[in-house]
Amino acid sequence: MRYDLTDLRLFLNVYEAGTITGGAGRSHMTLASASERIRGMEQALGGPLLLRERRGVQPTPAGRTLLHHARLMLAQMEQLQAELGDYAAGVKGHVRLLCNTSALNEHLPSVLGSFLLQHPGMSVDLEERASAEIVDALRRELCDIGMVSDSVDLEGLQTFAFCADPLVLVVPRRHPLAQRRAVRLDEVVDQPFVGLVEGSALQAHIAQHARRLGRRLAYRIRLRSFESVCRMVGEGIGIGIVPRTVAVRSGRTTGIKRLALLDAWAARHLVLCVRDAGALPAPAQQLLQHLLSAATKKPARGGLAGDASRPFRSAARSG
Repeated sequence: MRYDLTDLRLFLNVYEAGTITGGAGRSHMTLASASERIRGMEQALGGPLLLRERRGVQPTPAGRTLLHHARLMLAQMEQLQAELGDYAAGVKGHVRLLCNTSALNEHLPSVLGSFLLQHPGMSVDLEERASAEIVDALRRELCDIGMVSDSVDLEGLQTFAFCADPLVLVVPRRHPLAQRRAVRLDEVVDQPFVGLVEGSALQAHIAQHARRLGRRLAYRIRLRSFESVCRMVGEGIGIGIVPRTVAVRSGRTTGIKRLALLDAWAARHLVLCVRDAGALPAPAQQLLQHLLSAATKKPARGGLAGDASRPFRSAARSG
């Protein structure tokens, strides 16, 4: 069977629209042309891809398989076009890097800045994702390098320690909890919270652990940066969970007190992970080495930063 990119995009549009008519419109085709293409795809398969119902269409099991691969192929084609466009503009290398919220906000900006200054012909496609999504993307070969929390399942990936990145609770200095040195999430889960905006990978991670307790965090306000969270907590609006590095930096100016979180998921470390370091394209290998060099210069809190001179290893632990 032979499907072209127009077929795949049409099928995806039909699924998202819920009707062949809607998919045809999204694909800038006539209904007759779209219907003919769908029939041709089904004939090539030898079976149905869509179930025609009164209110629209639903994919068959074969159709769902096609949807999965259509999304991957179209995403890869868009990535290919973007990277080739970079080469046409004079960029000589392109690296796809996914990272979690803390890495994006706290650890990567200066490191990536120095890398791009040293390599003016390269570009980095940086995107924030939840750690679990990042390792899945690596296994599906949708990115080159990931920076994640070591609390996720890293089985089958090559990993390398980057730095300790524990989460702490921040409270106003006059808050009743300010007399404590450490707490567990189940002790504070019903308190009013200050958090990051919807879509933050870290906030989704914290919310997941609250759900495991049978609770849902109540946010009084959600902001775009850790520093803003700390400032609002210092004003007495609520409590928050942020990386310790942020709490230490913001402690003197925002009126907050930081408390250790005793939950195992909060005592995390950031790790770099790849599918196979030796098989990475040259630009990705250069960025990886630059990141590892930066890791050796970080304070060895938690005993991990000192591992940066050691070779890659296959991860066998799960979070």
